Amino acid sequence: MASYAHTLRHWLRGLEPRVLAHLHGPLLQRMRPWLDRREVFNFNRRPLALGVAIGMFCGLIPGPLQVPATFAACAWLRGNAIAGALATCYTNPLTIVPLYLLAFQIGQWVLPGTQTLPPLPSMGDGAADWMQGLLVWVQAMGWPLLVGLPMLGAALALTAYAAMQALWLSPAIKRAWQQARRRHKASHAKMT
Repeated sequence: MASYAHTLRHWLRGLEPRVLAHLHGPLLQRMRPWLDRREVFNFNRRPLALGVAIGMFCGLIPGPLQVPATFAACAWLRGNAIAGALATCYTNPLTIVPLYLLAFQIGQWVLPGTQTLPPLPSMGDGAADWMQGLLVWVQAMGWPLLVGLPMLGAALALTAYAAMQALWLSPAIKRAWQQARRRHKASHAKMT
């Protein structure tokens, strides 16, 4: 795990100058002071972990609003926007249905009374019909989905934040643990 963390940190440190070089381009030149203050492209532990957490939360937002919402939240909360945008990729046409089912289940556990899950639409005549049926299905989920989505998003965000912190700190913790063991062995050898 420590070697993966070291490789990830090394890759991110190499990516940072390339991203920052784009800030000097004509498109973002005017916004550069604001972006620098907001740490939107900062590749250190806290902004990266926060960006991934924001991306995990915003990944449950429907369709094309995921990345703009992630960028806005990263700018507001000082998270890394690139890590946040990449983290939204966990939702796609294959994963969104199971995630919404899980969110519905969470909402069902929280809300009083009994809620029934509407039947999942069949593929029917094609992808367009299925997408239409999927939109109707999501709307029919109602309050359990509306309550469950933010709760699932918060759980995913907290888990991602903790995982990124642990991944970033694991090499340092391992080094400290090894140094402590060496000191302990050295002091034990002096006593005998």
